[in-house]
Amino acid sequence: MNTIQYLEDQAARAERLAKRITDALTIEKLLTFAGDRRREIEVIAARRRA
Repeated sequence: MNTIQYLEDQAARAERLAKRITDALTIEKLLTFAGDRRREIEVIAARRRA
């Protein structure tokens, strides 16, 4: 598994978990984590394109 696949998996897991829980603070933290992983993916992809 490469870095992008790993980050995508982590983001997807966090988003799935956020849909199943009811605690607003935890949901916010999970979605922030997922967004951070997706931004990391974009940075890595941009470096590879350059």
